[in-house]
Amino acid sequence: MVDSPVFLDVGRPPVPDLVIARGVLPFYLPNRPVRGRLVRLGGLADALLTRHPYHPVVARLAGQALALAAGLSTALKFRGTFSLQAKGDGPVDMLLADCTDTGELRGYARFDSEMLDALLAKAPDPAADALLGSGYLAFTVDQGGDNRHQGIVAIEGDTLAAMSLHYFETSEQLRCQIHLACAKTDSGWRAAALILEKVAGAGGIAPELNEDAQEESWRTATALASTLTEAELLDDSLTPERLLYRLFHTEGVAVDRARALSYGCRCSRARLSGILQGFSDDDLDHMAVDGTIVMTCEFCHYDFRFPRADMHGQIMTKR
Repeated sequence: MVDSPVFLDVGRPPVPDLVIARGVLPFYLPNRPVRGRLVRLGGLADALLTRHPYHPVVARLAGQALALAAGLSTALKFRGTFSLQAKGDGPVDMLLADCTDTGELRGYARFDSEMLDALLAKAPDPAADALLGSGYLAFTVDQGGDNRHQGIVAIEGDTLAAMSLHYFETSEQLRCQIHLACAKTDSGWRAAALILEKVAGAGGIAPELNEDAQEESWRTATALASTLTEAELLDDSLTPERLLYRLFHTEGVAVDRARALSYGCRCSRARLSGILQGFSDDDLDHMAVDGTIVMTCEFCHYDFRFPRADMHGQIMTKR
């Protein structure tokens, strides 16, 4: 394997060099037990989603997953990768999005075209539960080595937001509200998220409020957030600060430092070549078609082609 930094790897595929400088804007309500994050992927959503031949309903679900992964990852302190994964028996049998601690975002949705066509014939605009079917939702923080934490719950709820809330309610006992949106606009695909979290007063926010007052503040904040429309969430011309003020100005709202997001596929020719070198010659022969081995990155949908004659397995084949 080649351990060079990704930016020095000349074998990377021709993918967009795209950074959204203010992709995630953390905020809080002063003197209220509420904090949150507003995620706007901007052109990054279009760059990620159009790499694949997704049907619009699949692209919408994948875009929501990307925005959710970006929002949840920036709420954590870690070095590595945060990922969400849904696996089910529906037309979309795999949904994956991950984001590194430095904001590199990527995602992938695997779907069965025949199953999807059958579903669309019955329901032209299917919800996430119909697309995913029965299965599980997992959230994982991977910091390398043995430092890996994962939580898994059964898929419950009709939307990806509802499924995520089910996870936090059952696995983390965390009070949240999640709004997700993804749609194709005049400027291309856009995806966004608004995530609210209730923080205990003992944690340093609004310690002077008793339990009943804290609960009332939370109900007020979630009621205000519920007035948010998908159009507002995806409107590039509406700045994040203006949107938050529109929602929470009666309660007061303050923002923290914004976090950047970038096109984050981390595949490369050098890395894949290193993987191939670990196979035996017999295995490499079976992989080759017309003298070429093709390895496709599922995230960026790019085919890496390796001449079989240049590959030599390092595992001894038993005779």
